[in-house]
Amino acid sequence: MDRETVTPQVDELPGPRARERVEYHGSFAAPSTYVYEFVWDVTAPAIGPFCTDADGNVLLDFTGHVGAAPLGYNNPELLERMEAFDLVDPLKIAGQDFYTTAGDPGNPEFPGPGELMERLVDVTPDGMDTVFLSNSGAEAVENALKICYDRTGGKYGITFEGAFHGRTLGALSLNRSKEVYRRQFPELGSIHDVPFCRDRQCTPGTCECGFFAGDTSQLRRMLDDETGHVNADEVAYLVMEPIQGEGGYYAPSDAFMTEVAEVCEQHDLLLIADEIQSGLGRTGEFWASDHYPIEPDVICAAKGARVGATVASEDVFPDEESRLSSTWGAGDIVASLQGALTIDVIREEDLLGNAVRRGEQATSELAAAAVPNAVDVRGRGLMLGVEFDSKERRDDVQDEAMKRGLLTLGCGHRTLRLLPPLDVREREITMAVELLSEAADAAA
Repeated sequence: MDRETVTPQVDELPGPRARERVEYHGSFAAPSTYVYEFVWDVTAPAIGPFCTDADGNVLLDFTGHVGAAPLGYNNPELLERMEAFDLVDPLKIAGQDFYTTAGDPGNPEFPGPGELMERLVDVTPDGMDTVFLSNSGAEAVENALKICYDRTGGKYGITFEGAFHGRTLGALSLNRSKEVYRRQFPELGSIHDVPFCRDRQCTPGTCECGFFAGDTSQLRRMLDDETGHVNADEVAYLVMEPIQGEGGYYAPSDAFMTEVAEVCEQHDLLLIADEIQSGLGRTGEFWASDHYPIEPDVICAAKGARVGATVASEDVFPDEESRLSSTWGAGDIVASLQGALTIDVIREEDLLGNAVRRGEQATSELAAAAVPNAVDVRGRGLMLGVEFDSKERRDDVQDEAMKRGLLTLGCGHRTLRLLPPLDVREREITMAVELLSEAADAAA
């Protein structure tokens, strides 16, 4: 497959072999969230955002496996590094609580869990020098909650409307995006929420989401020493996605983030930044929080990191042994290798800069295309959302785009999200915009 010339080619989607695979899979799998009946053939040609399905259809994948494939398919820089690795057994080891090396411990032949942690420390703000690895983003959030409860002794947590932080029981308590995630499941007590900014240009005077009201914010009013209903001294953490993902791809205003930062500083609140979807270069910075005046005390990573990771300063983490532990947490040697090498490729190939350039191109071309019934285009870097005038329209556009070979994902109530690989090229952005415009025309 030649990335310079390949284009989407679709005969029937899903085709007969894909339908057969979907039926086979569904005969064993519990009901879950399947966003489309696209069946990736892992043995067929794929490169960058292009991949082949079970029936030989070639598709342009702008989902990035929900951001978990930051370098797309078969990135040559990544594969070249990984091909030199001779697989060993066992590949799944006893997690972070087990030491590994590949030869010389001071200069190992291949990076492992220790080197991945070192790289994560290198790309996080100064002072965040300690990492706990786990298997998933939800586990990264769970451990962030645990270390904050341990550090503060507090009982309250603060989250935001529209938030999504995972599907484990503790993380579910923080979710405010769809009620189906939490219905009839037990929850952590004492979790409070406030509105999340939905207007990236708003000021306190123009705010319509409800966060700012009168001469203050709901967050500040909630924690006020005299009139508030939550004792700030008993708050264990405030957790937020710097750019909301599942909730609708909302990039907040500087005014909103400044207020959050000031309130956290005033009351000495621990701020958890959930960067599971927005981190590892997706927005043009290593962390979406780098765009804003907030200073996270804890960063949660996964997806692009290939494993879950909770990153903070040594002072935030518990000193007591066994307070945090996980037998198989992040114990996959290949996943640690991939995570470390992914960070290397992002840095060495200037993929942060590419995310900025291609993101600006995408928003410009989407605006010029005047996509029918699109009411907003938003996001940062290559974390892009196109909002339509109704959920039904969004769903129709997604279906029509898939028929043309463009894979997209829904989020929020009526938004399509676009997550191309961080090395996406100019012609691929233009191609995706053209296909999306055609799909919106058909849906109209």
